[in-house]
Amino acid sequence: MKTIRAAAIQIAPDLEGASGTIDRMVQAIAEAADRGVRLAVFPETFVPYYPYFSFVEPPFASGKAHQKLYREAVEVPGPLAQRLSRAAASHRMVLVAGVNELDGGSLYNTQLVYDATGELLLKRRKITPTFHERMIWGQGDGSGLRAVDSAVGRIGALACWEHYNPLARYTLMADREEIHCAQFPGSMVGQIFADQIEVTIRHHALESGCFVVNSTGWLT
Repeated sequence: MKTIRAAAIQIAPDLEGASGTIDRMVQAIAEAADRGVRLAVFPETFVPYYPYFSFVEPPFASGKAHQKLYREAVEVPGPLAQRLSRAAASHRMVLVAGVNELDGGSLYNTQLVYDATGELLLKRRKITPTFHERMIWGQGDGSGLRAVDSAVGRIGALACWEHYNPLARYTLMADREEIHCAQFPGSMVGQIFADQIEVTIRHHALESGCFVVNSTGWLT
């Protein structure tokens, strides 16, 4: 049995925008590679940042914040996505990145999986945004609900409350995922959210028999 070193990279994004956040990601990937890490997982919609404003402000009061998020969103393919690809390839790292994706005038909660060659193996969108998130992101579909072969094994991914959907999790189990990459935002409701996350990802690990790497946003 081979040993793979994985890292759940939980750092702060750059609230000024996507370019600064990716600068931080590239630095973190380099540091992880120096420690022998071959799989790096970042939190949910880490680029440019998770839209916490949608949780604490009514829609009529958050127009400017929403517009900024739109301007800083990631197009795939596009220059920001290409930087992620280059970082993965430069450090021979399998990379799972959460981004706010811009496509066709809509924003999506998207998970990108890059192989150690920099190849984009998977682009999947959160199928149903949760609660306040529906004011920000469009709905995804089931086309990305699959596991993919990578340099470190067969990878599947879900975002946040998708882990409460047994059919989504079963789909990845049936597709023989070996490493599950979970992404969550930071908790705005205290310890109870962290407790729920731990139970959820432990349950998936036990039920599926796979390894789980969980990367959660960090709030202070």
